[in-house]
Amino acid sequence: MIIVIRKGAEQSQIDNLLTLLRSRNIEPNVSKGAHQTVIGCVGDVAHLDPSLIEALDVVESVQRIQEPYKAANRRFHPDSTIIEAGEAKLGGGHFAVIAGPCSVESEEQIIQVAQAVKAAGATMLRGGAFKPRTSPYSFQGLGGEGLRMLSAAKRETGLPIVTELMDFKDIELFNDVDVIQIGARNMQNFNLLKEVGSYTKKPVLLKRGMSSTLQELLMSAEYIISSGNPNVILCERGIRTFETSTRNTLDLSVVPVLHRLTHLPIIVDPSHATGYAYLVEPVAVAATAIGADGLIIEVHNDPAHAKCDGVQSQTPQMFAETMQRINAVRSALN
Repeated sequence: MIIVIRKGAEQSQIDNLLTLLRSRNIEPNVSKGAHQTVIGCVGDVAHLDPSLIEALDVVESVQRIQEPYKAANRRFHPDSTIIEAGEAKLGGGHFAVIAGPCSVESEEQIIQVAQAVKAAGATMLRGGAFKPRTSPYSFQGLGGEGLRMLSAAKRETGLPIVTELMDFKDIELFNDVDVIQIGARNMQNFNLLKEVGSYTKKPVLLKRGMSSTLQELLMSAEYIISSGNPNVILCERGIRTFETSTRNTLDLSVVPVLHRLTHLPIIVDPSHATGYAYLVEPVAVAATAIGADGLIIEVHNDPAHAKCDGVQSQTPQMFAETMQRINAVRSALN
């Protein structure tokens, strides 16, 4: 249920309404926008008569939310959420590019790539320390040592770190991590989502599952938000279809669709969506043009010898050229 507050209402009137709602075992979430204040009601609202609430002087209108996701719903929070990580911002008109290798392989490698992507205009550094791989024989990442190397790159460049958490038992190793990524394979690992949501207020980058609907993605975000962490970034990285010419199938229309459904920032991963380095630039440019709040791009200093996903990784030079086109599109849009 959404309660729209009348313009010019006094704070004491709003406080009395909040007290009333809490007395009915309903948790109110107040969202004050530039033009409107709304209260999102979380809990069992079935027994609450909307007409009684609408009769109060402080209330302009009451709306039922039919969708199963509440806190992630744009009607619950009309203004776009802005996520901050270090000096980088996402959402509400702010744009960020996250770049770096699929996997951290050495301290020299990650620092070299971090310096290159920062020089090209990236605002955050990605790098996998824990890697979920289809084959148990593939490189699984350097774990805690990889996180240490990411921290060294952060100290060297000042770029905030984005890296994936696979198991909550490793959460204490993530103290220096700025954005915790939940990968596509864990999008519906609901226990992990709840644990992360209740443990930290750090931004969580939630990737869409390989065969997940947008409603399922938003319900997964709901798990994190309802557990106490409102700082969620949604990531479209393509889904599995019958098509085999690209690694996954990217439907860019989800960007404006999600902007209509939710207030959360939406970024696009052209690397995993396409699977080929030559496709990353055109898809990144298209995602920027259609209104994505950011991009996450794989960049490796030596893709031919990368321990994983070298085929889809751009070289630093390719990334610099991609950033020039992205910036040109953003300038044209503005």
